[in-house]
Amino acid sequence: MLERPCVSHRSSPAKSGPPPDRPKPPAPPPPPRWRAWLPAIGLLISIFIFSLLSGGMRQNRPQELSYTDLKAKVAAGQVKSVNIDKDGHVDGKLQDGTRFTSGVPTAIGDPELAKLLDEKDVQVTRVEPQTSLASVLVSLLPLLLFVAFFIYLGRSTRRQLASGIGGIGRSRAKVFDAERPDTTFADVAGYEGPKREVTEVVDFLKTPDRYSRAGAVGPKGVLMVGPPGTGKTLLARAVAGEAQVPFLSVTGSGFVELFVGVGASRVRDLFAEARKRAPSIIFIDEIDAIGQRRGGGAVISNDERDQTLNQMLAEMDGFDPATGVVVIAATNRPEVLDPALLRPGRFDRQVVIPLPNQRERRAILGVHAIGKKLGDDVDLDVIARGTPGFSGADLANLVNEAAIFAVRAGREVIMAVDFSDARDRILLGLREASNALLPDEQRAVAVHESGHALVAALSDHADPVAKVTILPAGQALGVTEQLPVDERHLYPEGYLKDSLAVRMGGRAAEQLVFGEGSTGASNDLAGATDLATRMVREFGMSPVLGPVGFSSGSPMYLGTEEVRSRPYAEATQRVIDEEVAKLLRQADARAAELLSSHRDALDRLTELLLERETVDGTDVDEILGRVPGRGATVGATGHTASGAEPSPPSGPAKP
Repeated sequence: MLERPCVSHRSSPAKSGPPPDRPKPPAPPPPPRWRAWLPAIGLLISIFIFSLLSGGMRQNRPQELSYTDLKAKVAAGQVKSVNIDKDGHVDGKLQDGTRFTSGVPTAIGDPELAKLLDEKDVQVTRVEPQTSLASVLVSLLPLLLFVAFFIYLGRSTRRQLASGIGGIGRSRAKVFDAERPDTTFADVAGYEGPKREVTEVVDFLKTPDRYSRAGAVGPKGVLMVGPPGTGKTLLARAVAGEAQVPFLSVTGSGFVELFVGVGASRVRDLFAEARKRAPSIIFIDEIDAIGQRRGGGAVISNDERDQTLNQMLAEMDGFDPATGVVVIAATNRPEVLDPALLRPGRFDRQVVIPLPNQRERRAILGVHAIGKKLGDDVDLDVIARGTPGFSGADLANLVNEAAIFAVRAGREVIMAVDFSDARDRILLGLREASNALLPDEQRAVAVHESGHALVAALSDHADPVAKVTILPAGQALGVTEQLPVDERHLYPEGYLKDSLAVRMGGRAAEQLVFGEGSTGASNDLAGATDLATRMVREFGMSPVLGPVGFSSGSPMYLGTEEVRSRPYAEATQRVIDEEVAKLLRQADARAAELLSSHRDALDRLTELLLERETVDGTDVDEILGRVPGRGATVGATGHTASGAEPSPPSGPAKP
């Protein structure tokens, strides 16, 4: 049996009631960012205009003549009039109306030039030099533009420094105020308990008088924990759609920066924005990025993260608590959070969002099947039963993969076989013809999978066999699929020992038929060893070690426990190793005994697999001479593979 990681998803949007009266209007939105670029745009336009004016002035500039050319033109009678100042600068007009300028080295004292001007009847005027205001402004315009640019740059720098270096101290929260997400609680399938917990928070923000009359104080914080893909963020978006109050959304990584103190500044800015819009909700996704446990014997401390966490603790329950502000956070690593963050007064409620059960998986599949054409042979109840351990995200991916398989087959209608192939694709990998086995390898895999299937069918507490196949998929060379009749929450010792025997069944069959084992049992042995270790070390199922447990006691949604020093002596470890080996030897002996007493059934199932490549649980029952249909399933999926065998059950739930 395979249990995989689970979510709630959308149905149909529900309309919310009219928004309640707010105690004060929300703060006006900040000015658009394009206004900050107006001075720069004006500067560019001014430079462009100045360039045009300069080009126009260059086009109308008088012709420049050397002193020699000036005398030649005067001698030729081409000069009509001249104006000469005391510095020897000459400007005038030719007979054709063209203006010119020149210079006289010796000014008007040159007798030859004076004689020529007199002979040719050129009108001579002596003028004083003048400076026009326009010429002064034109000459000073580049300097003025340069000074204006630096004044603007200085003011912009001062504004940025007032809000943090380069503005990095500002909160990066996305505010859903006027436009809120259209997701509501009607879009979340299942999870009635978590929805009720969060609904009370929304109701407290909308009608606080009802609670104040009863002397109740609303929660300051709600922490949503659960495995990845179980719908924590979706539920938060539904809160935003239902609350009818401002909703500020930010991720935990949005507080992390290189500079020490920036994260704390962003926390202050975030709560300041929330207070302005109170009553309001702050949603922090992946809060473990900043809320990890402080100290703990760490060699290297993170001052930036610690200061950010300290500031959040002070904002949630300090000398100046954030009244009218509720913080909703989500994480799948609750074991690493600081205890000060989880105490009452900060996160008052912890809402666990687990993997969905069969009824909830059925509802989630119904949501994702909306708008898709399903065949008559598709039974969502059967698919829900065949997907234990699937999260809502996994179920959404399953429906999408099934639709892709239907398109590959040239159909627009999704059939039951598409869902079966899609589940195999998700759990085992893509099935390719290039993975074809050699004849002797195919027989070895058939024997191996027959051993798994027969031990499972002959064990009293094992889950029924649903399907056995020797078609390679991904890294799995073959698959024995078991599906539980009912979803378990507690696993008795008999069930676990039968599970060990089933995992050892493939290796026992190979040794019985071929006289030797193969590498195909490597994952079987790893999974069986892990399960036996937990039985001895955590579940107290060893008579030698006794009722002693050494588990962490905290949920691990992202995998196995952290590597830490053993909380027991070396002698205890020796006892654990001996007891684990004893359990595995007993399981191997039991599997070998069952297969030896049913050798004829083992050979017949092997030949049937070589002939058909895939058989179902009813075929196994017929070979054993039993009434077919024990725990029967149709077209569903749950796997135990040789070559790349999935993990054993996640383990019994602790009472």
